[in-house]
Amino acid sequence: MEAEEDMAVSSPCCSIDTFSTVVEMFEQRVAASADEVAIRQKDFGLWLEFTWKDWGDHARWIGLGLKALGLERGDVVSIASEVNREWMFSDLGALGVGAVVNGVYSTDSPSQVEYLIADSGTRFYFAEDEEQLDKVLQVRDRTPSLERIFVFDMRGLRDLNDRMCMSFDDLLQLGQQYEGEHHGVWETETRKARPADLMILIYTSGTTGPPKGSMISHANMLFMVRVLRETYQLDSGEELLGFLPLAHVAGRMFYTFAVIGTGSTINLVEDLETVVRDSREAAPTAHFAVPRVWEKQYSMVTILRKEATWLGRLALDMALQVGRRRAQFVKEQRSVPTSLAVAYFLLDFLVLKNVRKLLGINRCKWLSSGGAPISPDLIEWFWALGRPMYEVYGQTECTGLATANVPGDTRIGSVGKAVPGVEVALSDDQEILIRSPGTIMGYWNNAEKSADTIQQGWLYTGDIGRIDDDGYVYIVDRKKDIIITSGGKNITPSELENQLKFSPYVTDAVVIGDARPYLTCLVMIDLENVAHFAQVQGVPFTNYKSLCHAQEIVDLIGAEIEQVNRRFARVETIKKFRLIDQLLDAEDEELTPTQKLKRRVVTETYSTLINEMYRSR
Repeated sequence: MEAEEDMAVSSPCCSIDTFSTVVEMFEQRVAASADEVAIRQKDFGLWLEFTWKDWGDHARWIGLGLKALGLERGDVVSIASEVNREWMFSDLGALGVGAVVNGVYSTDSPSQVEYLIADSGTRFYFAEDEEQLDKVLQVRDRTPSLERIFVFDMRGLRDLNDRMCMSFDDLLQLGQQYEGEHHGVWETETRKARPADLMILIYTSGTTGPPKGSMISHANMLFMVRVLRETYQLDSGEELLGFLPLAHVAGRMFYTFAVIGTGSTINLVEDLETVVRDSREAAPTAHFAVPRVWEKQYSMVTILRKEATWLGRLALDMALQVGRRRAQFVKEQRSVPTSLAVAYFLLDFLVLKNVRKLLGINRCKWLSSGGAPISPDLIEWFWALGRPMYEVYGQTECTGLATANVPGDTRIGSVGKAVPGVEVALSDDQEILIRSPGTIMGYWNNAEKSADTIQQGWLYTGDIGRIDDDGYVYIVDRKKDIIITSGGKNITPSELENQLKFSPYVTDAVVIGDARPYLTCLVMIDLENVAHFAQVQGVPFTNYKSLCHAQEIVDLIGAEIEQVNRRFARVETIKKFRLIDQLLDAEDEELTPTQKLKRRVVTETYSTLINEMYRSR
């Protein structure tokens, strides 16, 4: 290993300001900023505002309601919902009385819900609506630990008569009643929390087997909040946009704990389909998202450019060209030449500002991408658009960030340098290792896997990488995803896949070729953009499957692949491809809840299609 085993992590104390637990941080924020807006949520086209006092009151009543129903410290509470205020109220309420909170993706199937409840030993379960309630009711007979189910949205459930079920509003009322009869219980419970206490469970996406529950303590999360504050200078004036699932570590870190730690405001979107529109209205000042969000934004502009007049296309191309030249000076913190600054000022006013407003990022001081690899070309495009984008790297197992590109210290193509308090090293076989106060306590009920993943304080990430002489970290690929062709050539499929996803017509791609004579690829098309192309070109289709089988669409994707192939050596190029003709969503086994294709599942499901590509050349 390139780092000495006995090197100590120069970690900051895992506390912020005067508090050492998340519940203490929350209580102090509520007291200090009671009348300031903490949460905005868009419902039925209207933005509703909730102050820190509102959040504090609802959390207290939820926590005390759970206490009245018999919750004990260390009990697991699971929440199955899209991101919304009720999720956040319930989260802090349960944490306040010492529960361990586990997030469940709203797209999880009943069998996945059963596994999560059984594995975590969940006693209390929050379901967003009738759909989420139906899933848990289907499996409750096989989950003996489950005692109570609470429902946020009772629409369609007026006649529900089930002793296990209670509405969210009734739980609030129970908490208010309990508070009146048991003065001071909330304050007593919040003071019992300790930095080393298990706080939340974040289950991995399960791409290589059953999901594993990552155990995150108060100290782990406080360290990560401190990292975010120091790395990106988040403060009380920030407006953030909330749309990622709170069952994911990134959503939980940015939308909940970073908001509490900085006193910023989180704006929760109405629906995943309205993210861009809601972003335009909320006007965030900082914006973190996974690569697919940024790819969709680029695709939107690319399609609009194709439909623009020749003058519009010329203006955008010229503005982006000037933006790229200016960005080089900005990234290197060099003074921009006057002539370039003037040209950029004019083109920004006439063109680029309008594009940024369209995407809802005009007020953003910075953009950030993480959670999966992203094309360097896409990062460069946002810099040219006039907004710096910083790629970061981390995992659930380190509670979020491990490395980051930051203002004044960025290198596109890398995932930046180790953030303060974190060590990054390489094992003998180039696996990235992380040692930090953010490293999880281990996996819930899985001591063997915990011991494999965390050894002598080092987190074995499963990612292959390299570190340059200046300390910038580069991710090569997942260790298990490296392709070794039958000719002995090592291929990193993510490079090809990222370039393909840069196309507006490709949502995702899986490159295949391990122990095979050449590379092939399965492609998932972007329905909206490809359907639009078909309509413009007069290509007949009736549904998603027929669209994928239209020769014009096959040729369209083939041209995109050939364009990518030109950037790689001959042995690294894709020789054949097939389109996945099923419209997948997060409820399908092939996709993770964060919309990433599961390589193993895809290759098994479409083995016949893959073998067909190798029968003859």
